[in-house]
Amino acid sequence: MKSPVIKRSIVIAGHKTSVSLEDAFWKGLKDIAGDREMTLSNLVASIDTDRRHGNLSSAIRLFVLDHYRTLTGEERRLSGGRVEGRHEGGGDLIGVRAAPSMMRVD
Repeated sequence: MKSPVIKRSIVIAGHKTSVSLEDAFWKGLKDIAGDREMTLSNLVASIDTDRRHGNLSSAIRLFVLDHYRTLTGEERRLSGGRVEGRHEGGGDLIGVRAAPSMMRVD
């Protein structure tokens, strides 16, 4: 079975490095860079500079997750608590609505 994680090369701060990311995180990272009118390299360099621990791939995943969590929180505040679970591109992001519990408590 092929791994959904893909190794990608990128130049940050003048040095070539590689990160291993799933397509969803890579696309999210590219979308964030575009929204901020930054190059992908500059955004990754910023993430690299700000990370406290862990490897760069993990730092990127956490950055993308935090970005979309923040957006979801802002959407909830603006919409009075309802979020549809889609980002501007129209694709599913991550589940933002919890499914009703299937467990019964007696």
